[in-house]
Amino acid sequence: MNAVHVRSAERALSAGTWLIVAGAMLYSILTVTPLAAAHTPDEWDWTAPILPLVVDAAVVIVVRLDAVLARLGGHGGRWPIALRWMTGGMTLALNVADSALANDLVGVAVHAVAPLLLIVTAETGLAYRRAIAKAVNALEEKQRTEREQRERAAAERREEAARRAREEREHAAALAREQREHESRMAREQAEREAAARREEREREQTRERAEREERERSEREREQLQRERERREREAVERTEREQRERIERERRERIEREERAARERAALLSAGPAMEKQSEVRARAIVHAAYAESLPVRAAAELCGWSVGWVSSRYQELRDADESAALGGRALEGATP
Repeated sequence: MNAVHVRSAERALSAGTWLIVAGAMLYSILTVTPLAAAHTPDEWDWTAPILPLVVDAAVVIVVRLDAVLARLGGHGGRWPIALRWMTGGMTLALNVADSALANDLVGVAVHAVAPLLLIVTAETGLAYRRAIAKAVNALEEKQRTEREQRERAAAERREEAARRAREEREHAAALAREQREHESRMAREQAEREAAARREEREREQTRERAEREERERSEREREQLQRERERREREAVERTEREQRERIERERRERIEREERAARERAALLSAGPAMEKQSEVRARAIVHAAYAESLPVRAAAELCGWSVGWVSSRYQELRDADESAALGGRALEGATP
């Protein structure tokens, strides 16, 4: 048995139970309604179907709640049993009453089939559900036990594997330690032999080195003297070059300042003349436009100073801007090319 079989059995039981309940309710309504109508005043005949509906609704509640409790493994106590048997007895009594009053034993037997089947089905379904719930619990307990056993076995296997791995690591570590000790001992002996050989070689070299050292010291003193003389001459040459470069930079700076001051005076002279009463010559107009551009004057102000049109002045401004951009790009390219 597995979960699939259990679910299939529960579906079959639920489907059969509700089929029997539905059939019994329909049969009960059709059978009890004429009996209730015959014992009800004529103006209340329309209430005749209410009685079988109420009784059958109680049957539905009992069957449904019993199914839920059985699935959960619970027990409702004595009251659900009393309600189940009371509703079953009421359904049986209402269905056979008409035939019993007419002393029709065959009718009693026929009309008792559906209620009795409903009562027995309810009890049997409850017993089946409890048995299924018990079997499901047992199956789950078995599966849980098997799962725990598998987990314990897996844990034991992991522990055993870990223990073997630990022993292997310890054995490998011991071998490695012995190997290192052996190699260390061999290296120490080799180092001692090499040290002895080096001491002998060092003793042989010391005498030769003393003679060579004296010769090197004499050569070193002569070389140092020559080096100091060369460094002195180089230092004097560098100082002379730096002094000449500083003088050249200072001279260029003074010349640039003088040019800028002269250009500023010329621009001031051109711009201080005020608005032109007549159109200036192109050479003077270009000089005025150049001065206005350098002083960041608007195009219209430059046009008023030279007497030319705003469009012409705007074209000259654009030429000056293009020239500045080209000069800036050329300067950047020169800086990038300079190491």
